[in-house]
Amino acid sequence: MNKGKMNRSEAIKRMVVAAVFTAIAYVCVCVFRIKVSFLTFDIKDSVITVCAMIFGPLTGLGISLAVSFIEMITISDTQLYGFIMNVLSTAAFSMTASAIYRKKRDILGSVLGLVSAVCATTAVMLLANLLITPYYIGADIETVAALIPKLLLPFNFMKSVLNASLVMLIYKPIVTALRRAGAVKASAQSSSYSFDRRSLAVMFISLAVMAVSLVVFFVVMGADVEWFQAFKK
Repeated sequence: MNKGKMNRSEAIKRMVVAAVFTAIAYVCVCVFRIKVSFLTFDIKDSVITVCAMIFGPLTGLGISLAVSFIEMITISDTQLYGFIMNVLSTAAFSMTASAIYRKKRDILGSVLGLVSAVCATTAVMLLANLLITPYYIGADIETVAALIPKLLLPFNFMKSVLNASLVMLIYKPIVTALRRAGAVKASAQSSSYSFDRRSLAVMFISLAVMAVSLVVFFVVMGADVEWFQAFKK
């Protein structure tokens, strides 16, 4: 009986935490995004991936669907196309990273998971662009394929790299705070966040990768920043 109550308690905590991450991810979409041509980047993928790394790939899929659907019916100007592309991108990234991290819950596992997520998301989005984007922009596949080397490949790769660096930067502090608040149960392999040499090295490397990614977006690709999408509808 006590075990059942504990299981229900853990399930409720999990749903509450997942709901909070869903809300934060949606706010990120509304407040800020980087736009390059018809492609957009926002930081919701990194937020969702943190939650997926805590609770598992299916949680990442569920939040990806929820946030993309809410975005579609509220602020999206790409409707069904945007919904499909958002789900594919976010699910590919969060599920790949979390699936590998669940097998090896340490710094090496997180790096392997995020590197794999970058590769998987880039590949999935290139395929999706070839199959779906021609219908959205009213062009043939050859026209879209011509955009791969100069737009689609660099954008999706840098988007994934930026998301990976954000996850590396925020995961440990967030999960440590959730454990201290009792919202997430600590595992046997878990350790608290502290400013030791390894944590500082991860932080500086993540910040450096983020800086390079932003330079590529704004200087090389000519990106623009869009703010507060919710107020433009």
